[in-house]
Amino acid sequence: MVDGAVGCVSRTIFLLSQAYGSGIIPEHEDWTKLATSRLSNMRRLLWREYKMAEQHNSQGFTRADVLVAGAACLVLVLLAPVVQAMTEALYIRTVCGNNLSQIGRMMLIYTSDYDGALPRAGGPTSLYGALGNWTAPTRHGAYGFSADGSGGKATINSCFYLLVKYYGLPTKVFVCPGDKGTSEFKLSDMSAVFPSGFDLVDAWNFGPESISYKSCSFSYHLPFGSAYVLTTSRDPNLAVAADRNPWFKSPASDPATWAEFKPDLPKYGGLAEQARAGNAISHQRDGQNVLFLDGRVMFEMRSYCGVEQDNIYTIGTTNGGASWGTMPALCSIPMSEEDSLLFHDPKAFSESTPTRGGMGR
Repeated sequence: MVDGAVGCVSRTIFLLSQAYGSGIIPEHEDWTKLATSRLSNMRRLLWREYKMAEQHNSQGFTRADVLVAGAACLVLVLLAPVVQAMTEALYIRTVCGNNLSQIGRMMLIYTSDYDGALPRAGGPTSLYGALGNWTAPTRHGAYGFSADGSGGKATINSCFYLLVKYYGLPTKVFVCPGDKGTSEFKLSDMSAVFPSGFDLVDAWNFGPESISYKSCSFSYHLPFGSAYVLTTSRDPNLAVAADRNPWFKSPASDPATWAEFKPDLPKYGGLAEQARAGNAISHQRDGQNVLFLDGRVMFEMRSYCGVEQDNIYTIGTTNGGASWGTMPALCSIPMSEEDSLLFHDPKAFSESTPTRGGMGR
């Protein structure tokens, strides 16, 4: 009987270690590490007490029997929060990843209709900035084009919204359950008065800036102000979309602290915890779901998961991507063909215009 208890404890330790290795249990959860440590101690204690009980065998309940019952109860108590955490983390990752996959599939359909170009709101010369009028009856009014159709401004979310407007993708697909403070965009939740018959297909964005900011959980490769057009001819390992960029404020959190981030690659010498500081906040910095140009969606444990380990959230260099890079700003743009630069929209835009930004590391 004690042999069985010892085996049960050993199996529990093995499962916990496997969960650590797979990333299902967050690396930073101290209570999980404590549970593993206590289970290891329990295994040694059970075996020692079992040997003592063999030497003093008597009728009725032995000391070992009591220990077995206690061990079984303790295992259940320790496993309960672990199982709950595993279930919740897997649920969030799975739903978030499935939503991003749906967005990717719809983008693929979009590219077949637009000669390989991925969704890009506005016009060919539009810059990154607030829409003129998200309820306008025409594109000119929505993006603020000049009379000849040039200029204007568009946002990351207005690029995503093209998939709602023209392809009927549900707005709930743009929400990750781990992105606190973000919820499905519904016209019925707004107090604004719309023209008669106004529907989601009539809009050009997930509402005004302050609402749109809280209606989309994903970042997108910046398509504005750059010479590097986002098309299917680019490297298939280019990151196209992912969870929100941690270097920008989100409904769930203030921007991450740049000084705490350093890649845990030999070139940089960072620690695992320093590397995690550059991950998305939606998944407790354990990683991020990433949509690549070839259509696959992966949960990546590090943000430098782009072309040749390019960091998808930071500015690269003119020679290519960079695993560390430079902290981005709203005026930043991709520096090369290999440089992924994924943005999510701010709550309010400044009047900054795109510039080349600083050099990466």
